[in-house]
Amino acid sequence: MGKRKKSSRKPGAPSAARRKEPLDTTFTCIFCQHDKSVSVRVDRKEGVAQLICKVCDQRFQSKVNHLTEPIDIYSEWIDAAEAAELES
Repeated sequence: MGKRKKSSRKPGAPSAARRKEPLDTTFTCIFCQHDKSVSVRVDRKEGVAQLICKVCDQRFQSKVNHLTEPIDIYSEWIDAAEAAELES
């Protein structure tokens, strides 16, 4: 009987496959079509997120929880704009 083989992977080093890519906080405006003109600020303490376009000054506000990310607010804004367009 022999000894177990020692692992070649070091326990403290994160692998390249596990590294998380940071999510975007700036997006394309759906009204003026400018790239990276929409910024999202999430205030978890207040429970509110604000989305603002720097070019056309479109604004959107939504409630957030501890799992909400800026891309979620951007998606809610797109859904709200489509729903408003269908109503009119």
